[in-house]
Amino acid sequence: MRRLSLFAVFLLASTSLAAAQTPVPVPGAASSPATDPVVARVAGEEVHASELTEAAQNLPEELRGMPAPVLYPMLIDQLIDRRIIVLAARKAGLEKDPGVQKQISRATDTALQNALLSRDIAPGLTDDAVKARYERDYAGKPGEEEVRARHILVPDEATAKAIIAQLAGGADFAELAKTSSKDPGATNGGDLGFFKKTDMLPEFADVAFALKPGEVTQTPVQTRFGWHVKLEERRSAPPPTLEQVRDEVRQLMIQEGVSRVLSAAREGVPVEKFKIDGSPLDLPVVTPPAAPVAPGASAAP
Repeated sequence: MRRLSLFAVFLLASTSLAAAQTPVPVPGAASSPATDPVVARVAGEEVHASELTEAAQNLPEELRGMPAPVLYPMLIDQLIDRRIIVLAARKAGLEKDPGVQKQISRATDTALQNALLSRDIAPGLTDDAVKARYERDYAGKPGEEEVRARHILVPDEATAKAIIAQLAGGADFAELAKTSSKDPGATNGGDLGFFKKTDMLPEFADVAFALKPGEVTQTPVQTRFGWHVKLEERRSAPPPTLEQVRDEVRQLMIQEGVSRVLSAAREGVPVEKFKIDGSPLDLPVVTPPAAPVAPGASAAP
């Protein structure tokens, strides 16, 4: 029972961390016995509950919901097997291999980088901070323009022009789409719904956003899918809700945080760049401006 209770605690912790969806790594759990119990020993080396939490976070999403009695032994065995392999590698002296030492050095650099970013950025990614950023940048502002288009997609220009002529003669657009369009949406009368300009191919979107509501193209529009004839209406999309853009806002805040940390870290750090072969870069020569000549004096040759 103690094992299952302990696992339930660590599983809840790992689930809450995963739900936060914070790309910046979170520092490990405390290492005191009271908060990070020993769950196994391999040749006297301890395996702690915090390692189980980390292992659970790295599992695919569908495995995280497995029952504790199934998942706990699997994770324990995985961590034990890793320790045994590491022990075997150390006995073979592989930690002295130059290639392995380079990998260890890179892993250390990555851990330090993540630790610095986590320390300086993660505290600012609270729900309140994300909400405040949403209120500032999204809430109450006019949404991006959208148009709603119907289209008839045909394989050649001649057919498209013939359909335009039928529409000019009073034919029903939706009925023509059902009978003539090769697009999967033909059964809905060619209705594409509302879309933003960036959602469609440029040659299609440019024409759609240039038309007036209810207007039909007088010239077929060609894309890689064929020839299009269409009409549409337009609207301003409502501002997105916080839930719709929460991850986007969080990512933006992380990017800004990384830039801020990097900018501060660059201060006073000398940097040299070289070509791919290690030779010096051919930097452009900057000629300082000539000194002004005093009135009545002759310029030096």
